[in-house]
Parts: sequence; structure tokens; C-alpha cells
Amino acid sequence: MIVFNGEIYNHLTLRQELEQAGVDITWRGRSDTETLLEAIAYWGLAVVLEKAFGMFALALWGRSANTLSLARDRTGEKPLYLITREGGVAFASELQAFHAVPGCEFRLDAEVLQSYLETSVVPDCACVLHGARKVRPGTILCISAADGRMRQEAYCDLVALMAGGRSAASRRTPQTCEEVIGDVSAILEEVVASQMISDVPLGSFLSGGIDSSLVTALMQKVSDRPVKTFTIGFEEAGYDESAHAERIAEHLGTEHRSYRLTEADALEIIPQLPRIYGEPFADSSQIPTALLCQNARQDVTVALTGDGGDEVFGGYNRHVLGPRFWSRLDRMPDFLRSSVRPMGRFLQRCGGGNSAWLRFVARRIGVSASLLDKTSRLGEIAADARSLQDVYRGLTQTAGERGHFLVSERAKHTNAAAQEDERLASFAAEEWMMAQDTLGYLPSDILVKVDRAAMHASLETRAPFLDVRTIEAAWRLPLHKRIRDGKGKHILREILDRHVPREMIDRPKQGFAVPIDRWLRGELRDWAESLLSKEALVEAAVLRVDPVRELWAAHLSRRGDYGQSLWTLLMLQAWLQHWHVSTSEGLREKTP
Repeated sequence: MIVFNGEIYNHLTLRQELEQAGVDITWRGRSDTETLLEAIAYWGLAVVLEKAFGMFALALWGRSANTLSLARDRTGEKPLYLITREGGVAFASELQAFHAVPGCEFRLDAEVLQSYLETSVVPDCACVLHGARKVRPGTILCISAADGRMRQEAYCDLVALMAGGRSAASRRTPQTCEEVIGDVSAILEEVVASQMISDVPLGSFLSGGIDSSLVTALMQKVSDRPVKTFTIGFEEAGYDESAHAERIAEHLGTEHRSYRLTEADALEIIPQLPRIYGEPFADSSQIPTALLCQNARQDVTVALTGDGGDEVFGGYNRHVLGPRFWSRLDRMPDFLRSSVRPMGRFLQRCGGGNSAWLRFVARRIGVSASLLDKTSRLGEIAADARSLQDVYRGLTQTAGERGHFLVSERAKHTNAAAQEDERLASFAAEEWMMAQDTLGYLPSDILVKVDRAAMHASLETRAPFLDVRTIEAAWRLPLHKRIRDGKGKHILREILDRHVPREMIDRPKQGFAVPIDRWLRGELRDWAESLLSKEALVEAAVLRVDPVRELWAAHLSRRGDYGQSLWTLLMLQAWLQHWHVSTSEGLREKTP
């Protein structure tokens, strides 16, 4: 018996393999779930998952062995929660499902909460509720019904895959630039084509950036009709990239829909966020993502995305600048490091990356505001960092430890952004950061943001860059094919050049940022005040009143722009209120 959530893109190929092996099967339909069951019966679960290309969470009951097997896809696109209680275990794709399990009372995990406050997300595999956790990506967790013993088996080890790719790249016969482009392009085209197999209407998210533009271009290449594309824009010109997406859509000949996000839209969708995400989650781009999914669902049931392109092909600014920064910092005397700290504090007082002043400076010097925001933190990082890991933690920290907000004295500094694995020690610094993002940031933030928003809208999203074939192809490339001339995703840029003129793409990386600083002083102010009032904070009994109120007052009086830190606190407070969770009570949804 199987419970399955997700999609196996190559399940028809698996059927052919079974038939070629002489297995006598009378298929009852074309479902990938039926394919999985028959394939597991013949090959076994681990072998099938190694063969399968897809995103999924599943539970398999083995009647003969009397075991329950829980498994999750390689990169963690789909969630799978687990709790162990006296007398048994419970599993679900949504944390809130556990409130229906008799006797399930949880307390908040203070260490996980502290990590959330620093990074704005709950680390993958952890859970905000003590006693619950997530199954690790790429693993099978076998639970014996006889004695409750658990055995974990990895059917896909991403670190080993990356290391193997690096080793293969060093032994590979040198290829011409055209040969490399052709090889990677062929793999991406194969992956995209396989993910376009669907019995329901299908389209793509098109932001106008490299990743989504390339996915859309390849979709249009293999499609016999215009691909449906969707993007979302903002009223504020500094955040709006919809015009770029519209030009690319026109060039590719897609059937394009563009939506505009207003503060009123945000105010309408924000009360739904605790239910959509299940756990506290404070990547503020969740707002446009949720709205985009809702609107796209009116036209399609499946949407391909560009998620994973940055992590796999080195697209984040930290992949390029982080190693350079550390190489210089490592040679810098301590007294010089300390002298850099005031620079960071000055830039922070100027308002951070979302301030009009820093956005103006960013435009003048030709970099993104988000990059300049990172620069404003470098003074603090320089004074404290003693390793590349410390630099990475500093760059991925979103809200910081400002004010030690948690009431609980058990809370400790537990920023788990960096994955400790000795096999990563031999990686070049750029590769190490890419690996960190693939193993941590991707499943904890990016995939949570998109998957939960899509599922809430009854939309299925698929990510070609996260197909194992794509990941393997990327890690078989020499590093300079991914990061070159101070820019990431070099190979993707070269492939995209075959479909879209470079001038349509070549601009500073902006990300999916929202004007959260201004919104919190405008339409969202009353909503935020209701959650950050002294009464609300005292009732929740999780955050300390004085530091939170001081930060809120500083933001309102424009002594600084603290929108991201406040958003992290607000999403926690909203989640606590919605689910009636406190330090002593269990999980219980608020009644209307």
C-alpha cells in the first residue's frame, strides 16, 4: 500500500523497462502511482527511487516485512513531517494535520525558534514544534512495526554526487565552448520536455531573469503552441521587473499574463499565510509568490519554474563575492578588521538595502540594492568571521540576533545555515557555497516558499533545474563554466543567448523583493501594530516585549529600515495567534 504526493516524470519509461524485463502486468490506468507500486514490487523501493526523476513524498507499507517506509525526493521539493509518539508514529505533508492525532501536544522548540529568528525560515529537517521533524531529502526512513526501530538509508547522496561530478570534471577531456554548451543545453531540453508531459493545462512562471527565461525558451522550443507564461509586478518601479518579462515573452511568442501586486492585495493575502505555510516562514517574497500561484491557477494546473538555477549554477552574489571577501579578510590583521565595523553600521543606519538612498547609490554604481544591503553587513562580518563558514552564515542571516527577542532562556545561537560535512572541505570556496545553498537554503526557503503557495492554490510546480540529470550536468562542469568574469551562471547565459538577445537579460540581479519597509509604515501598519502590541506579545509569551517594541518604534520613526527583521517577528506572531501555539500548549487551530 502506498500514499504518494508528487510526480514521477519518467514513469512511462519505467513501465517500458518493466515490460522489457518480462514482467506480466495489466495496467489499469496511466497513473505514476500505479507505476511506482508495480516497479517497487519488482525492483524494491531504493532501486526505483534511484531510477525515478521527480518530486515527491511517499509512505509505503510493506506487508510481508511489517515495515513502514517514508521517502522524500532528492532535493526536498515536497515536505514530509514525522512525529514519534508512545504507541506509534504519525506522518503528514502538513504540520497542521497532526492536530487531528489524539494525544499530540507539542511545545515550541526554542533552539529552532532562534534559528528561525536569525534566518527567517525553519531549517529543513527541523521543526518548530519539539517532537516533530522532517524526513531528510534523498532518504528512505524504514520503521519496524514490531519494535519501532528506525533505519535511515540514503538513495541519493547529493554531496557524493557533487564530489563525483567534480572528480569527473577533472578527468574529462577538454571540450570546446560550443561542445559544452551543446551538451548542457541538450540535457536541459530533455529535462524540460519530460516535465511538460501533462494531462492538464501547463505553463511557466516568467520573471524575466536568466533561469525562468531559459526554462520558458526551452518549453517554447519543444511546444507546438504558445506557452502560457505568468509574471507579477509591483506598483513601485524599483521593485517591478514585469516589463522585462513582458519583452521576453513577446520575443519568445508566449501567451503572457502579467499581474500587479498592490498593498491592498498584500493585506488581503497576509492573514492566509499562517495556514498556507504551516510553520513560521518569513521570506517576504512569499506574498507575490502566493498571489502569482493563485492567478496562474485560473489558467493552468501545472507551472514550470526556474527554481534551483542559482544554487546549482552559481547565481547568487555570495557565490562570486563571498570567496573574494574571505580571501582578503583572512589576510587582514585584527585591528584592520575592527576598523571596518563602523562602515557596516553607518550603512545600516542609512536604512539597509530597501532604503531609497541605498537604491539610488546602487543604481549609480551599477549593482543591485540587495547586493549593497549585503555590503552594509560586511563590516560586522569582517570583525567577527574566522572562517568561510562564518562569512556564509553572516551573508545568509536575514534578521540577526538583534535584541535577543526570545523569552525562553533555553534559546541559543544556533544558526544552522552551514552544513557540516567533511567531504565539502576539498571544494573550492565558490563550490562550497553553492553546495551549502543546495543542501540548506534551497529546501528550507526557496522550495518551501513555492511549494506551499502552489499547493494552497491547487497548482503543481515543477523545477527542471532540480532534476538530478541537471544537477549532475552542472557539477561535471569546470568551475569557470559556472562562475566567470565576476558573474555566475555563465553556461546558462551562453545557452540563453541562443534564444534571447543578451541585452534583454543582462542587468543586475534583483531577486523577488517586496517593498516591505514602506508597506509596514503604510497599509500594513495597523495589522502589524495589532500583532506587535504589548498585549499581543504578552499573550503569546514567546517574544520579549521591550526589544520588539523598540525595533517597531525605530522603524516607524525612520531611524532605520528594519522591515525584514520585523517581518520575521510578525510571521511568528501571526502563526502563534492562528494556531494558538504557546510555550506550554499544543497545536490547535484558532476557531473563527
